[in-house]
Amino acid sequence: MPRTRTPRPRAVATLLGVAAFGILCLTGCGGIPPLPPQVASADSASPTRSGHADADDGESADDESGSDLAELGADPDLVADETSDPDVVAQLDYALAYWSDYNVEEWGVLEGNDCVNFASQALVARGWSQTAEWRHGGDPYASTASWRSSTAMHDWLADHPELATPLDDADRDQVQLGDIVQFDWDGSGDRDHTGIVTRIERGDGEVRIFFAGHTKDSEYRDVDVAITREHPGAEVYYWRLAG
Repeated sequence: MPRTRTPRPRAVATLLGVAAFGILCLTGCGGIPPLPPQVASADSASPTRSGHADADDGESADDESGSDLAELGADPDLVADETSDPDVVAQLDYALAYWSDYNVEEWGVLEGNDCVNFASQALVARGWSQTAEWRHGGDPYASTASWRSSTAMHDWLADHPELATPLDDADRDQVQLGDIVQFDWDGSGDRDHTGIVTRIERGDGEVRIFFAGHTKDSEYRDVDVAITREHPGAEVYYWRLAG
């Protein structure tokens, strides 16, 4: 009769630890991405299609695009904002050019967790200068936490009121194109996802906001859909950018 081998206690503990880490990342990690450096070629497919969980957005990387294009202009009483500010135009052009066709060659990618890396790129396109506190490090894994983590970006902007003014959802009438939107999916107080406001529709006291982002890839994702249908009870915040 064949003998069965009983796993050693240390091996069992290791397996349990790996399993627990996997469950944590599938449910969303709100902090700085703990992933090792990975290399992606410039002509590779969108990293969010690789099957990895999104450690920042908390959504399956296999989800389809987060763009709510069918909803745009659906209400004739709402009028979309426009901007002639060349810096904001450059930022929006960048976001809409690279929301699904990642600019990997220039900026790299945080696989499965690229939302803040992408938002930071768009701020550079807007004309923001990198600093010691907020900079790309040659590859995103070597970048400052504020460049690649939603919570760290929040903390950095909170320390620099000359760069941005914090708004909550009750202030959405003050939000402008190009502003930063951040989400707390689970009410923990951390910021779990970051995007760039790419469309605002207003009319009769109503304001609808759409945003672009990576992981979940989107060009016009509806804020209200994100915090009701996709993440019921989630909280949304904005940064009104100074320049």
